[in-house]
Amino acid sequence: MDDAVLKPLLNAVQSGNLSIDRALTQLQTLQSAGAPLHASSSHTDEFERVRELAQLFNQPALEAQTVQLGIGDDAAVLRQSAHPWVFSVDVAVQGVHFDPRFASWDVLGARAFNAALSDLAAMGATPVAALSAAIVPASLSAADFSALHAGIARAAAEHACPVVGGNLSSGRELSVTTTVIGHLRGHGMFRSAARAGDAIYVTGTLGSAALGLRLLQRNQPELGPRFVEAWRAPQARIREGLLLVDYAHAAIDVSDGAYQDLGHICAASALSAELEATRIPLAPGFAALAEELGEQPLALALLGGEDYELIYTLPEDAAPGPGTCIGRMLPATAGPQVRVLDQHAQPVMLEGRAFRHF
Repeated sequence: MDDAVLKPLLNAVQSGNLSIDRALTQLQTLQSAGAPLHASSSHTDEFERVRELAQLFNQPALEAQTVQLGIGDDAAVLRQSAHPWVFSVDVAVQGVHFDPRFASWDVLGARAFNAALSDLAAMGATPVAALSAAIVPASLSAADFSALHAGIARAAAEHACPVVGGNLSSGRELSVTTTVIGHLRGHGMFRSAARAGDAIYVTGTLGSAALGLRLLQRNQPELGPRFVEAWRAPQARIREGLLLVDYAHAAIDVSDGAYQDLGHICAASALSAELEATRIPLAPGFAALAEELGEQPLALALLGGEDYELIYTLPEDAAPGPGTCIGRMLPATAGPQVRVLDQHAQPVMLEGRAFRHF
């Protein structure tokens, strides 16, 4: 197969006009017709990447359950389901959502995949399949490209969520776009479903990932390795979401900060929220280390993002589920808002601001 055949295919993939799946199909068709490979090494390397991803994301045992047709055609086909489908998409952009100085490429790949799956957890959905698209700069080596996607494949296997397709393009900065698809087998948890009087809960602890990022940014990871790990390797709370889906009213994952994310529930439900500062769950040693770094512990816990824990609301008399009660939902008296109160029921002012994408 000479350059006259390969180059148009390569350009189409790089520009985003041709998907990985279709490029594979055309290559397989040409090879089965006996076309020899004579392309330059750079072209061959690009198509080797396409083949590598097809092999890396191959999970026959998982795909047999829900996937009728996976990687290798113009589009994937999922089997018909009696349950509603749930879709979400998440983008991780270098310099905005991650810094490769702070983690290995395989860790960053797994991190991006878990961040996308976290949206399914917040809905109480079971992962079924995913699509993964990447914009790859010329500066990313073949080894780093492979490691990044190995991390994605590892996270996909851990959550029984096979990658069934995607796209590959060149660009100035690295970004990974992950589309996740799930089944909703319960009544679902929606931001708009909270009710006045609901108790507010959160799984796990808050602020650990933000503290870990601060340590990485200051080049002091040795001061709190478990906090660094919390930022590097978050886990989508799929199990917790499935436990809550039949009796929680509303839920959201903590991606941009608990204070801000809870505000989304308030806005969608036309309610306000009241949090008790003394109830906010913190990891052992969190407060002391935050203060050592000059941070206000409560602000870091509530404004810092990327914990990917679940905030959810329950009827006041319901069983608590896998979390800690941190407050309650109230009627919106002056518009949807979140208030934080200290042990004397006095408002607490938080220093700083939550994450903004723009």
